[in-house]
Amino acid sequence: MSAEKKIAKTINGFNGLTKRWFIQTTIIVIAFLLVICVVGAYIVHSYYYDSVERRMLNYSNSAVDTYFESFSSDDATFEKGARSFVYDFKDKATVEVWVIDKYGNVIISSSGFPINSSTAVPEYEAAVTDLNNIARWTGELDSGEKVSSLTKPVLNSKSEIIGAVRYLVSLEEIDAQINTWYAIIFLVFLLLVLVLLISGVIFINSIVKSIRDINDTARMIAEGNYDARIDHYLYKDEVGELCDTINNMAEKIKVSDKIKNDFISTVSHELRTPLTAIKGWGETLLQIADTDPSLTERGMGVIISESARLNGIVEELLDFSRMQSGRMSLKIEKMDVLAELDETVFAFKDRAMREGKELVYTAPNLPAPMDGDPDRIKQVFVNVLDNALKYTKQGGKILTIADISDDRIKITVSDTGCGISEEDLPHVKEKFYKTNMTVHGSGIGLAVVDEIIRMHNGTFDVDSILGKGTTVTICFDIDHVEIEDAWDIDEAIAKENEKRTMEEEENA
Repeated sequence: MSAEKKIAKTINGFNGLTKRWFIQTTIIVIAFLLVICVVGAYIVHSYYYDSVERRMLNYSNSAVDTYFESFSSDDATFEKGARSFVYDFKDKATVEVWVIDKYGNVIISSSGFPINSSTAVPEYEAAVTDLNNIARWTGELDSGEKVSSLTKPVLNSKSEIIGAVRYLVSLEEIDAQINTWYAIIFLVFLLLVLVLLISGVIFINSIVKSIRDINDTARMIAEGNYDARIDHYLYKDEVGELCDTINNMAEKIKVSDKIKNDFISTVSHELRTPLTAIKGWGETLLQIADTDPSLTERGMGVIISESARLNGIVEELLDFSRMQSGRMSLKIEKMDVLAELDETVFAFKDRAMREGKELVYTAPNLPAPMDGDPDRIKQVFVNVLDNALKYTKQGGKILTIADISDDRIKITVSDTGCGISEEDLPHVKEKFYKTNMTVHGSGIGLAVVDEIIRMHNGTFDVDSILGKGTTVTICFDIDHVEIEDAWDIDEAIAKENEKRTMEEEENA
């Protein structure tokens, strides 16, 4: 593959599933992870700063007022108490304490360094005016150090403000810890995004590659290569099921294509035979003119017979076309099923005699009324008996039995023909399917029969044993008929089978 084609394929791949995955999944997941990281960073920041605030609040409890009660008489005494308070404060290493007089000037600091009287205490005024007598401030000192401070006014017994205590905690170390956590969260975010991208790209590429292979195989099948298969996908997932489905589809298309080609070949042969006979006899009749009346009569008989055969093939094809398009219709009227069967069997008796085959017919002397299409029902019987005669060798027997019981007619046609194998039996009703290619026929007769019977709400079953014969059973619901004499179809079949066995033993 050339570099240009590779680049084009890569671009097309990104514009397909990969792009959709990137937009619909990756961006959403990354945004979700980003939100989680931002929330995590906010929680870390809040945790550390709230810890500082809680710590200062613990120092600024009511014990401060209690401590300064004995130092509230005048400014000198308050200053003495301030020095004592700072001296007794135990957390000087981590928290700096300032004591402020009532004028807002810093008296003393726990740091030991003098505080400039002009040093601003931004939250002092707020603390004095606040209902809770507490004010907070976060910012930078004159030295540039970032701190968080809390100022609590000191009240005497008369609730008068005599000064204030200010607690300061450096945020430099805390901000360093927070920044470390920010870095950890950011690295975890990058790692998760990297894992997501790598795993996603590997997964999507495997899917995209498989889909490309499926697409290529489907294209080859569409172009007529029915041997194309997908055989290198190893996973039993949805894509694997799709691969199996396409492989099965290709196999069925291959079989259907073969059946179609066989059907075209068979129909062509079926049409060519009568056309050849008609053309041949037509040319012969032109040559002899009226010189040989007997030959002319014979030729005309062949032409009429072959024309009828040709018309039958065309009608069968038209019926199949109507069936496929759902346009097959019935002319429903009150009819007698047995009357149609009688006529069909009678018409086939002469053919059976000419071919040296025995056609046995047994039926009750009763009407079998039902609502149906007489022509279509007769077409069913013609197709079934025609098949029985075609697949039965000379000297064989076709047994046709009709039985009426419980407002239902059961018609059984059994022959001693070549039979059907177990592998072919489930497919005999399928279109174009032929079990014996040596016998003429289009392979759609039983498919049409099955459709006609289904439209009459009947049943159609085929049982067969290879080499012994075939039995076709057709059942229809009929109108109620009073049956005077009971007649057992199974007994009739048993008698015929017994008679057949005796004949075979005599011939042996």
